[in-house]
Amino acid sequence: MALYLLFESASGYALFHAHGIDEIGQSVDAVRSTVLDLKRFSKAVKLAGFTPFLSAVDALNQCNAISEGIMTDELRNFLELNLPKVKEGKKAKFRVGVMEPKVGSHITEATGIPCESNDYVQELLRAVRLHFDQFIDQLKPSDLEKAQLGLGHSYSRAKVKFNVNRVDNMVIQAIFLLDTLDKDVNSFSMRVREWYGWHFPELVKIVNDNYLYAKLAKFVVNKSDLSEKDIPALADLIGDEDKAKEIVEAAKASMGQDLSPVDLINVQQFAQRVMNLSEYRKNLYEYLVTKMNDIAPNLTSLIGEMVGARLISHAGSLSNLAKCPASTLQILGAEKALFRALKTRGNTPKYGLIFHSSFIGRASTKNKGRMARYLANKCSIASRIDCYSDMSSSIFGEKLREQVEERLDFYDKGVAPRKNLDVMKAAIEEDKEKENGDTTAKKSKKKKSKSEADGDAMDLDKPANTAAAEEGTEKKKKKKKHKLEEPQDQEMAANVDGEQDETPKKKKKKNRDAAESVEPKTATEGKKKKKKSKTEADD
Repeated sequence: MALYLLFESASGYALFHAHGIDEIGQSVDAVRSTVLDLKRFSKAVKLAGFTPFLSAVDALNQCNAISEGIMTDELRNFLELNLPKVKEGKKAKFRVGVMEPKVGSHITEATGIPCESNDYVQELLRAVRLHFDQFIDQLKPSDLEKAQLGLGHSYSRAKVKFNVNRVDNMVIQAIFLLDTLDKDVNSFSMRVREWYGWHFPELVKIVNDNYLYAKLAKFVVNKSDLSEKDIPALADLIGDEDKAKEIVEAAKASMGQDLSPVDLINVQQFAQRVMNLSEYRKNLYEYLVTKMNDIAPNLTSLIGEMVGARLISHAGSLSNLAKCPASTLQILGAEKALFRALKTRGNTPKYGLIFHSSFIGRASTKNKGRMARYLANKCSIASRIDCYSDMSSSIFGEKLREQVEERLDFYDKGVAPRKNLDVMKAAIEEDKEKENGDTTAKKSKKKKSKSEADGDAMDLDKPANTAAAEEGTEKKKKKKKHKLEEPQDQEMAANVDGEQDETPKKKKKKNRDAAESVEPKTATEGKKKKKKSKTEADD
């Protein structure tokens, strides 16, 4: 059986006929040693066909199609032109060696050409790549290198652009930064408490919040300077006058040691840094909320921004999370516990990152595993809707959240929840109503703008053409009067012939009924007259 080799180069498609190679009894190592020699390889393999790419854009499109395992129309035409034709109902007496198995399977499905991809074929294609510039006379090695370099740059640039446009990378970076900021803010605020506690130790017991403590440390600086005049300012900072008075009284009877002005300045600067970090953390959280509502609105409405962002970052991307089954999504973040349970043959974990959701915290201890399984199922549905839907709406996420609430009530109170089919139908109807409402609102806005523009134009033309407008209105009124008078005359004429209150159609029907009722009477009268005449004749 003849063997053909399909080679995809940076300059075009090439087809080689391996006629002088005996595959039987040859190992891959033997082929690897023999194909390095160009003289021996050129005798066994000959060029059967070559078609160049039209442009760099065409080369990039062909390369992208091959990497995804798709056969393009150009490749199909090239193979049908250069390969021997196969009669209908008969098997092909040749086979085509391909580097990518996916491309080979697609070629066999679409055209019926038998393809194969094994170690033997791959070694031959490696040899073809090595000696490719020697088989084509018009192609120079420098031209081939330029084509390879340009195609490599454009292909990698397209892949990088695809990754940049994937907005979920921003969510992954934001949630990682939020976690690190939480750790840093906590550690820095503890450092502020320890540092300033030497000077004013009673403040720790009065104020528990880290951010407020840093604010007070920056405001107070030296406890000996505090007086009753500072109570309104302290009340504005804390929001409580009683606590402000308590701070002033504690400062008067404080047991802390005095610090030098330089130490107090350093404490004040460090407290300002902690305040800036906590404010930046708030802004970053708002940014994460907006991004999550744009990227995965259904997942955020179902499980929240933080848990949804952690699921996306742990999976790697939104598409990876959408590909995960519900059983995998349920234990995301509990891999160590899972492998430890598998190793020791113990109980596997019931939940991973989903545990931070409020639904599992509200469920009872015996129903937490059930709730985690059900919630993972709904999260997988929401992530797939967010990943693969064109329209971004949170309707499905809200409906899925209602289903989870109903399942909680079912576990606690025994209230039967709605079916999934009914809930999804209601969500689809609401989505359609919203789309129709948006389109009608846009149309009404356009109509209003057009009518306002026309009104403005009419208002501008009014003072110049008042007389002409009055004449036109008088003519229109006369025409309307004539039109109104004509049907009245017709109705009067119709009413003279028949009854006044009936329409013409009703009159016709009544005339027919009258005629039908008259005909049988006349017929009976005629029969009676005939009978009378007969009796008279007999007499």
